[in-house]
Amino acid sequence: MPRRLWLRIAIVAVVAAGSLWYLYPPTKTINLGLDLQGGIHLVLGVEADTAIANQTDRVAEAFKTSLEQKGIGVTRVARAGDAAIEVRLVAPQTWNDALTVANEFSAYQRRDEDQANGRFRLVLSAGEVSRLHDLAVRQAVETIRNRVDQFGVSEPTITRQGEDRILIQLPGIQDPERAKALIGKTALLEFRLLDERTSVEDALAGRLPETSEILYQRRIDKDTKAERKVPFVVQKRTLLTGAELNRAEVQADPNSTGNWQVAIEFNATGTRIFGEVTEQNVGKHLAIILDGNVYSAPRINERIPGGRAVITGQFTVEEARDLAIVLRAGALPAPVKILEERTVGPSLGADSIRQGLTAITASAVVVFVFMLFYYRLSGLIADVALGLNVLVLLACMAAFGATLTLPGIAGIALTIGMAVDTNILIFERIREELRVGKPPRAAIQAGFSRAFRTIIDTHVTVLVTAAILYNFGTGPVRGFAVSLFVGLAASLFTAVFFTRLLFDLIYVGRRRLQAISI
Repeated sequence: MPRRLWLRIAIVAVVAAGSLWYLYPPTKTINLGLDLQGGIHLVLGVEADTAIANQTDRVAEAFKTSLEQKGIGVTRVARAGDAAIEVRLVAPQTWNDALTVANEFSAYQRRDEDQANGRFRLVLSAGEVSRLHDLAVRQAVETIRNRVDQFGVSEPTITRQGEDRILIQLPGIQDPERAKALIGKTALLEFRLLDERTSVEDALAGRLPETSEILYQRRIDKDTKAERKVPFVVQKRTLLTGAELNRAEVQADPNSTGNWQVAIEFNATGTRIFGEVTEQNVGKHLAIILDGNVYSAPRINERIPGGRAVITGQFTVEEARDLAIVLRAGALPAPVKILEERTVGPSLGADSIRQGLTAITASAVVVFVFMLFYYRLSGLIADVALGLNVLVLLACMAAFGATLTLPGIAGIALTIGMAVDTNILIFERIREELRVGKPPRAAIQAGFSRAFRTIIDTHVTVLVTAAILYNFGTGPVRGFAVSLFVGLAASLFTAVFFTRLLFDLIYVGRRRLQAISI
């Protein structure tokens, strides 16, 4: 037997063995899509106006600080609406100086000017509103993707839909409520001082300074599991946010047996700010606030230089883990709300798998019988090649971590048809060569050679189409594109390389070849 034939046999053996290795056990190696294994389908709406309002709040605070640094007295610098800041000066004589400071905030335009009374408004330009709106949605998509990746969902679909919607499909989720809580949590972490000059009683009675607000801490009784809310009077000014976090890890709470806490560590900037805040406010209480809820408000006993803190809250290990995930992934730029929710049950997925496998099996049996009846021994060669084609296809999907969806099953059925068509193309070329009187070996050689260019043309064309579908498609379209692409690549190998190997083994090695069973 020629040396190159042994090499070709070895290649096929390696491919077949590798495919079996990747596919064992098949139920654990192939990722199933949302439509096959169940999961949740969500459409979220991003409240981008809130992101613009938050941006305006930060600018108002920065503008007020700049005015105070230049000795310009103000009676009010506060957001008025989502994208406007109302400014009232103490003395109208400082009008020109205030406008000089206002010009530094170029994204905001002056409106409703009343120089005599020292009043004007800064309004965000329409172009900046549109840019912040788009930025909020794009940041929300990336933040949710980071959270889902850390949550451990394989092959999630997270894409933007329209101007302010996000489509999320999470296959295989066992606890939809936990996943929704993880995705929907804004995770805005803030460090603010308590307003210790205002009592809680006065605040609840409505005697609350404009610079402070009432926030609550949730406390759950261990025995009764009853929840009560404890009010805190908290200054509105945020000293530090979770944007400067470098690390968030789950730890056992040493002060509460059975509970867990989240240890956080700031980056260099956050560490410097945290050190300054704690140094300047020794003896005061610093509230750790997440999404408007007070988690703890410890007393600052001394400067904390290391940039480390802990968030306690009687967490279970899962709650602490999810909190650490959202802190590491960062805060959503704006709240999101669920506009559409569908849960696909595993039973529906099992029905889809059964029906899909039935369709593939039925089509395969028909093709097998037809090829065997019409092309006899050559048809049997094509059937064996078809089996290897399906084996390599599924193994490639398992090896690359691709997800099998219901449209993906349709893609497999389509590639089976194309693989058979490729063999038919080769066989018909061989028949034509036999009809013109060529000997069997020459007919086989010429048949494969003549069909090769046509096979390459058709496969490359469809491969390019599948690549485009994958690049621009989403969800089921991608699943179809993946199975189509991988199936065609496997078809090229089996139809051109493996089928020719079988022909060479059966026919070419004979000393006297009189006819071909085709």
